[in-house]
Amino acid sequence: MESLRSMWNWGRRHPGMRGGLIAALDVGSSKVCCAIAQVHGAKDFEILGVGHQLSSGVKAGVVIDMEEVITSIVNAVHTAEKMAGVTIRDIIVSVNGTQLKSVNLALEMSVSGHPINDSDVRRILLQAKASQEDPSFQTLHTVPTGYALDGTKGIRDPRGMHGDRLWVSIYTLFSKTSPLYNLSTCVARSHLEVASLVAAPYASGLACLVEDEMELGVIHIDMGGSTTSFAVFHEGQLRYAECIPIGGSHITMDIARGFSTTLINAERLKTLYGSATPSVADEREMIVVPLVGEKKGEGTNQMPRSALVSIIRPRVEETFEYVRDRLLKAGIDQFMGGRVVLTGGASQLAGAREVASMILGRNIRLGKPLHLVSSEFSQDPSFATCAGLLSYGQAEHAAYLQAFPQKKSKQVFTHIGSFIRQIW
Repeated sequence: MESLRSMWNWGRRHPGMRGGLIAALDVGSSKVCCAIAQVHGAKDFEILGVGHQLSSGVKAGVVIDMEEVITSIVNAVHTAEKMAGVTIRDIIVSVNGTQLKSVNLALEMSVSGHPINDSDVRRILLQAKASQEDPSFQTLHTVPTGYALDGTKGIRDPRGMHGDRLWVSIYTLFSKTSPLYNLSTCVARSHLEVASLVAAPYASGLACLVEDEMELGVIHIDMGGSTTSFAVFHEGQLRYAECIPIGGSHITMDIARGFSTTLINAERLKTLYGSATPSVADEREMIVVPLVGEKKGEGTNQMPRSALVSIIRPRVEETFEYVRDRLLKAGIDQFMGGRVVLTGGASQLAGAREVASMILGRNIRLGKPLHLVSSEFSQDPSFATCAGLLSYGQAEHAAYLQAFPQKKSKQVFTHIGSFIRQIW
């Protein structure tokens, strides 16, 4: 297992930024996307090169055909390198799928009344790590969400303070080991090194959320091809993340089955005429549906647009009902706030925002990448995860080098985070 950890190196190496360059790889169920960017300032990027490839070797965020995935990665990276005019070696990679597991832990220990120092903080974090050891799971992200000293809560940095009992709450996001190994192997066989592995819902949130939303509490939902991932942020920190195996491709499949047409035609109908909410004109508007197995132009049906809406709406409702139920089961209502940010390729479906608002009972905003400089991808919700990987890598590198000033509270958690990177 130790060789596996050294292969992945997540949280221990900081993404290489030769000349301010950083590279990201989003391996999704519908597409593989590579982006190479030039960092400008604290948060903004200029995209130098992007490569897209259809993905046929990934299902529900998990590699099912390594050769297909390797081919897609190589082609996407080559296209991005050619556009950018550079060659990359290290890359930040997204992790998605139903193998994600969130754990909240609270620990307490005696500090004997002396001023708390770095050794005390390191000791309690080591205790947290030991209590969460599980060979079938690997840690992706660990966040100290709060400290308390002798019952006094809300302490951001306990070092230098006096007390008898130190308490810490920690949020950890895990992923199953075997899917991570398969994904990392695909990247290694593409002649690249994994600089960091980042949970896709976390990355997408970093790309699309503003600081006030993350501070006050927000649910971020990324609707992908065969998965829908969601993350909860509160007080500037990730508090929960999960992924469900329902996405835009399931809507396409429903249309293909309901109309007896091909998947290509079903995707076209969804894109051109699809909606999750009905309108008064749906019964009058007719659409032509090519039938599967018939020659082009010979076998077609005419269907009212209302029939298409009646197929799409139940699947979209099911998706948001599933998200709502999972969040309620997780018992994190106090962190969720009153706002939802919706992103991902499937979020562009007409009416998805209205259905989400009805089922989740919250204000809905459509999210797009925020920190891209003069890029067409700043208007593309399906690019959110890739953009978030760039944000993550730049922030990790900048925090490590202390290359830009931060707010005091963020300096604290960045410093504490350095312990976590050493320990985990």
